Amino acid sequence: MTSVIVYSTNTCPYCVMAKQWLKEKKVDFEEVNVGIDQEKAKEMIQKSGQMGVPVIDIGGDIIIGFDRPKMEGSLKTKGLIK
Repeated sequence: MTSVIVYSTNTCPYCVMAKQWLKEKKVDFEEVNVGIDQEKAKEMIQKSGQMGVPVIDIGGDIIIGFDRPKMEGSLKTKGLIK
């Protein structure tokens, strides 16, 4: 099964929008709060080269920010949405 991870913080409005959009699409995801988990923050930076959030990992496809078209394309490619 393809995993979806949303790297976020408590104060990021785009993180909230990305997670809400995934919920509306009925996509299961793991939320990782990089504001409190420094190891996961390092993991996010290693994957994306970015320190900003959200970073969304859809089965290895790394999407920077709440980029709906890229997220949708990746989810469709992975068979998670139609």
